[in-house]
Amino acid sequence: MKSVEEQIKIITKGAAELINQEDLEKKLTYSIKENRPLIIKLGLDPTAPDIHLGHAVVLRKIKQLQDLGHKAVIIIGDFTGAIGDPTGKSKTRKQLTREQVLENAKTYERQIFKILDISKTEVRFNSEWLAKLNFKEVIELASKYTVARMLEREDFKNRFNQNLSIGIHEFFYPLMQAYDSVSINADIELGGTDQRFNILMGRTLQKDYGEESQVALFMPLLEGLDGKEKMSKSLGNYISINEGAREMYVKAMQIPDELIGKYFDLTTDMHPDEINVIKKDLEDNKVNPRDIKMQLAKEITILYNGKEAAIDAEEYFKSLFQKNIIPEDIPEIKAQNEAKLIDVIVGAKLLSSNSEVKRLAAQGGIKINGEKTIDINEVKLKHRDVIQVGKKKIVRIIFDA
Repeated sequence: MKSVEEQIKIITKGAAELINQEDLEKKLTYSIKENRPLIIKLGLDPTAPDIHLGHAVVLRKIKQLQDLGHKAVIIIGDFTGAIGDPTGKSKTRKQLTREQVLENAKTYERQIFKILDISKTEVRFNSEWLAKLNFKEVIELASKYTVARMLEREDFKNRFNQNLSIGIHEFFYPLMQAYDSVSINADIELGGTDQRFNILMGRTLQKDYGEESQVALFMPLLEGLDGKEKMSKSLGNYISINEGAREMYVKAMQIPDELIGKYFDLTTDMHPDEINVIKKDLEDNKVNPRDIKMQLAKEITILYNGKEAAIDAEEYFKSLFQKNIIPEDIPEIKAQNEAKLIDVIVGAKLLSSNSEVKRLAAQGGIKINGEKTIDINEVKLKHRDVIQVGKKKIVRIIFDA
């Protein structure tokens, strides 16, 4: 195993918060002395099984911990998933059936092993221990926390103040996921900053049950390709880990310059020392951001599609955007006959609004079949026309028959 200092450097790369470093140092010291891997916990509520780079931030951190010699325990919330995580919700979530939860869990498993080392990963379902609790044990669990503490959660507090309903069962969600930490004797639990309340409850509950408290490691939320909103499939600002190499590379080149350093931290496995050199060179204007972004795009594409595919994707990008050669195999979007250009662009989420389309067109940033289009109202689209929006978004329009 690497030294405690080196491990902490890698573990805290890109992290938003660590609670706390002293506890982590003690656990790592013991781990090295006893040659015992730490147990790294991640709970997944299988309700949205399509993983994108924003979801993968935590998984990449776990992979880095695995590379340091530690063991991941992924807890599929088949029991808690029937309730649904109330975090950030303004109303009670619809409960999933067990069949829905298990189907989503299978999809999750197929995806997480594109990132995690399967030989250092244990997948468990929390029904294994939660379904066995009798009512007396449930009452004992509920006694560990007060309603006042539960109402400190922003979502519960807001709903309470607005006289919106809160199901009693929703209070059990954070308690049950905290009990997961007790059941597996977690050393470290990872999650996004939006999971702070839940993860810290696990730390508290372990102490109540006579265990050593887990370290809480929070990873920041990742902004999407628009550079503003959290990465989200519904907003169209995402990169899925299941995308092909060429599409992944081209999308990665849309990352705003100001987020290059953050994406290196959160979406790659590069060593923090290497990343710090890149950040310093960018800050001192020693390098062209475009060239560094190409390095970033290649690093991301290699992780999910392999080195050979990433090299091909890089050549594809160069021919597409640097040599102005339009290949046949670009993404296609469907539209109705006689659809207006502005509606096609906004509908495909290439730009977010009509005004943005008009502004970019006026600047010469929209091309049809390689020709700049200033007056977008005059354009009459044809089947298989190629639409280029800005420097890095290009699609072929396919009219429905």
